[in-house]
Amino acid sequence: MTDDPTQGVPSPTSGPAEPRVLGGRYEIGELVGRGGMADVHAGHDLRLGRTVAIKILRSELARDSSFLARFRREAQAAAGLNHPSIVGVFDSGEETTLEYGGGPVHVPYIVMEFVEGKTLRELLNERKVFDPDEAARVTASVLSALEYAHQRGLVHRDIKPANVMVTPAGAVKVMDFGIARALADTAATMTQTQAVMGTARYLSPEQAQGLDVDGRSDLYSVGCLLYELLAGRTPFQGDPVALVYQHLGEAPKAPSTHLAVLPQALDAITLHALEKKPGERYQTAGDFRADLNAARADEPVSAAALASYSAVLGAVGGAGAAAIARAERAGAETQAVPRGEGYGEGSGVREPGPVPGFDRTGPVHPGEPTDDERWERTDEMPVRERRHRGAALLLGVLALLAVAGVAWVLFQVLGPGADDDPVMVAVPSTVGQTEARARTELIALGFVVPDATPRSSDAPEGEVIEQDPPGGTLEEGSTVELFVSSGPEAIPVPDVSGMEEQAARDRLVRDGFTNVRAEAEEVDDPLVEKGLVISTDPAADDEVEPDREIVLSVSSGQVEVPELTGRNQNDAVVLLNEVRLTWIITPQRTAAADPGTVLEQSVEAGDKVDQGTEIELLVATEPVQTETQTQTQVLETTVTVEPPAPVQPTTPVEPTTPVEPTTPVEPTTPDPAPTTATPTDPPDEG
Repeated sequence: MTDDPTQGVPSPTSGPAEPRVLGGRYEIGELVGRGGMADVHAGHDLRLGRTVAIKILRSELARDSSFLARFRREAQAAAGLNHPSIVGVFDSGEETTLEYGGGPVHVPYIVMEFVEGKTLRELLNERKVFDPDEAARVTASVLSALEYAHQRGLVHRDIKPANVMVTPAGAVKVMDFGIARALADTAATMTQTQAVMGTARYLSPEQAQGLDVDGRSDLYSVGCLLYELLAGRTPFQGDPVALVYQHLGEAPKAPSTHLAVLPQALDAITLHALEKKPGERYQTAGDFRADLNAARADEPVSAAALASYSAVLGAVGGAGAAAIARAERAGAETQAVPRGEGYGEGSGVREPGPVPGFDRTGPVHPGEPTDDERWERTDEMPVRERRHRGAALLLGVLALLAVAGVAWVLFQVLGPGADDDPVMVAVPSTVGQTEARARTELIALGFVVPDATPRSSDAPEGEVIEQDPPGGTLEEGSTVELFVSSGPEAIPVPDVSGMEEQAARDRLVRDGFTNVRAEAEEVDDPLVEKGLVISTDPAADDEVEPDREIVLSVSSGQVEVPELTGRNQNDAVVLLNEVRLTWIITPQRTAAADPGTVLEQSVEAGDKVDQGTEIELLVATEPVQTETQTQTQVLETTVTVEPPAPVQPTTPVEPTTPVEPTTPVEPTTPDPAPTTATPTDPPDEG
C-alpha cells in the first residue's frame, strides 16, 4: 500500500512504478514531512526544472468538507504573499483519484518553495536555548513576515516553533497558513466543534476565549515563541486546559528567572508582548521589531515595554526584585571565600576531603568555582550542636505560632465587629492619566477597578477621559469605573485600486480623510497600468482615524525583464506575456543548442523597462546541411514516327495500256527531337 494519497493500489503483477505526476507537471518524490492533515513530498517541476515541495491533503480527510475548506484557504492565503521570510506558494490544484470502492475523490495539493533547513522546534530540541542576540534576530525576521501579512489583511493564528524554518545560511521562513483568516473574517471564532484553534502553549487570551482576533493575537504568540527561545521553555506549562486558564489569568514571569543572565531589555520586550489585553501589548509587528532591533543595538526600548517590565516587578514584590538582582549579579566573577573567615582552627569547620572521581590537580580558571565550592558540605558542625540549635529554633517557631493563634482568637472575639463604621477613602481624579497609571493609583488606595470602557475622543488613545465617580469619598473596596479614549471615531478606508492617482486622492478627501501623503509610492506591478493606484496603506476597508496618514501605492509602469536565455521559446514567450512585454523572434541556425532554445535576449535579465517594451529573442533553429546528396533522374524520350501520306497516281491508267508502276518512295528519316518527330513532306507529283 502506497503512502501517496493521490495513487490507487498498484497491481500485484505490474512492473516498477512509474514516477507519479500531478497536474501533468509535478513529479512526486520522497516523503519529507507529515502534519496533522497533509503529507509533504519533495517534488520536481518538469516544466521549469526546479525542486519544489508538494503538500497533499490526506485522502481520508479529502471527503471532509471542513478540512477541504481549510486546505484551500491555506493555498489562497499563502499564494497572495510574496516575502523573503514567507515560504512561497507556486501553484495549487486537485487530483481526482478512485477510492477502494471505485468512487471518485478530489485530493487537493499545494506546490510550494522547497526550503533546506530545520524548524525552530528541531533546533530547540538540539540547543535547548538560543543566544539572546540570535533569538532576537530570528524573532525580528518572523515579525517582518507577519508585518507584511498583516498589511495585506491576513492573520496567521498559529505561530509556533514548528511553523518557522531556519536555513543553513540563517534565513527565517514562516510557513503553514492553514488556519489563517482575513481580517474581515476574524469574527468567525475557532471554538466550534472540530475547528482548529491553534497550539495551546502559544494561544493568545482572546483566541482562547473565541473572541475576534487581529494581528495583535499573532504578536502574543510571537512573544511566547521569543520566551521559549530565551528561556528554553514556554511562559506557561501544563495540560491544554490548564494552559488556557494560565493564558487568561496568570501573569508570566520574566524569562531571566529561568536563565542566569539575560538583558533587561529582552525581559521587558517579552513581557510587553505577553500582556493579556490586546490594547496593552504591541499594536503592530513593526513596533515589536523596532524594540528588538533597539535591544540588539544596546539602545533604549519603548516606554511601554519598560512599563510592562516595571508592572511585573511590582506584582511579584520584593521576591521578584531580588530574583532579578540575583540574575544581574550572576555574571560577575565568583569570589573565593577567605580561609580565615570560613575555615581553619577555631572556626568549627573542617575542609572536605577529596571527592571520588573528581580531579583536584587540574588548573583552576579565573571565574570558575574551585573544588571546595562545587560540593555541598555536610560535616561543618557536630551533630550534637546542630540538634540543640535546631530544637531551639523549632521551639521558638512553635511559640510564635501559639501567640499568633491566641491573638487572632482574641481579635475575633474582642476586636471591632460588623457594626463599626466602614473605612472611607478619598477618590482622586485620574482624568488625563494613562489607564495603567490610573489603575495602579486607585488599586493602591483599595478600590476595585474593572476593565476600562473605550470611547471615541480627540484625546490620545489610552488616556482616561472620564471617571465614575469623579471624586469625593467612597468606602474602601468600592468600584471606580474608568473610561479611556479609543482615539477619533474610525471610518473605513475606501477601495481606490485601479483609479488614477488624483481621482483616488479626491475620493479619500470626500470620505473624510485629511492626511493623504503628498507623494505616492511607486511600485513595479506588471498587472496594473502606469499611473493607476495599486493599493493603500492602511488597506481598503480597514477602519482607521480620519487623521491617520494614508499612503497611495501607484504603478510605476515599469517591469523587470525575466531571465530568458537557455529557456524554451514557448516558455520565454509566456514569461514575457506575464510581465506585459512584447517580443520578436530572430532565428539563427546553429548546432550548439537544441532547436527552439533562446540563445540571447536584447535586454539583460533584471533590467527594468516600460510595460509593452519589445524584447528581441535570438532562437536556435536547425543547422545548414553539409553533405549534398546527388540524385540522378532518367528521362525517357519517346519518338513517334508517323507514316507518310499515300501517293496518288497522277494520270489515270488506261486499261489497255500497261503502265509500269513508279518506284516506291522510301520514307525520309525524321530528325531526332526530345519528345516528338515531324513527318517528311510527300514526294512531288510528276
